[in-house]
Amino acid sequence: MTEENITRMHINNKEYILIGTAHVSKHSAEQVKAVIEEERPGSVCIELDEQRYQSVKDGNSWKDMDIFKVIKDKKASLLLMNLAISSFQKKMAKQFGINPGQEMIQGMESAQAVDAELVLADRNIQITFARIWSSIGLKGKAILLAQVIASIFSRETISEEELERMKNQDTIHTILQEFTDSFPKLKKPLIDERDQYLAQKIKEASGDKIVAVLGAAHVPGIKEQIKQDHDLHTLAEVPPKSNIPKIIGWSIPVLILAIIVYTFMANPQAGWEQTLSWIIWNGSLSAIGALIAMGHPLTILTAFVVAPITSLNPLLAAGWFAGFVQAYIRRPHVRDFETLSEDVFSVKGFWKNKVTRVLLIIVLANLGSSLGTFIGGVDVIRVFLENL
Repeated sequence: MTEENITRMHINNKEYILIGTAHVSKHSAEQVKAVIEEERPGSVCIELDEQRYQSVKDGNSWKDMDIFKVIKDKKASLLLMNLAISSFQKKMAKQFGINPGQEMIQGMESAQAVDAELVLADRNIQITFARIWSSIGLKGKAILLAQVIASIFSRETISEEELERMKNQDTIHTILQEFTDSFPKLKKPLIDERDQYLAQKIKEASGDKIVAVLGAAHVPGIKEQIKQDHDLHTLAEVPPKSNIPKIIGWSIPVLILAIIVYTFMANPQAGWEQTLSWIIWNGSLSAIGALIAMGHPLTILTAFVVAPITSLNPLLAAGWFAGFVQAYIRRPHVRDFETLSEDVFSVKGFWKNKVTRVLLIIVLANLGSSLGTFIGGVDVIRVFLENL
């Protein structure tokens, strides 16, 4: 058996065998099978969390999702990012005839074959996204969502050169590569923290011999991090939200309302002009977002009506109301959840599937409302200055 891509370490009377796999390589799965069957370890650690493990184990896991709960818990954007990753992987699988993550599936099967304990060693992907989300600011969130949506619509094929690069990268990092180039500090939650989390889970695995099936990009970091102790609880915490965005979020509507009230007192006609501008910009752009997502006419109307109001309350968002209306009128059926993993493969599928259409409506209506708040707010200030 070749030792290529295999790292052996001995720490505190335990042997750790790290297999640096390529997520898009058939050879990696074969190597994983050979190593586990020959070494017969006490534990096999794989680079999956519980959510992704269930997704791999049960291809129909989407059917248990409650779309109304997703909206209520404000997880539409995170779910859309998950689906974009799924779409990316399926495009890659179709183009090159490969099955991304096959080496992880092989790790699961081989662990069972040799009666080894299976350890899900990666951090929950929702926590990783939440830590990314909290570190990029408002501008970064807008750029990230734009890139995620653009990746859904993209019909570009993957070049052989890009495929070779991907063989040595983390799957999530590959998809967000362009974004991490613009925001270097994302390397910490995306790669560094996960290296620490993976290393600690591997170190805590039972048995005198542990085999870890990892993306090749994680191996160098884990080799260093496994020599240290890490607090899994701290690494798995969703970071507390800063009060600054909350203060800014409330300050803007209070300022806008104060300016409009003052203008009404000084010049009622100008006050009506400000009010109309605020309503038109907020309502129209939010409605356009819902329209682009091909929402029901009542959904589009809802976005138009609620956006001027929700923009004055940071606790509310036009997209949530539009999403609820769409989900109520065009309620997703069981088959929409069952075909979700296939529908995200194409742009047509994203629009056809009632689940993804609701998610797109939420995100695009919210983006439209945010843009309308900026433009409408600037126009309100313009009218105020002209009437001083």
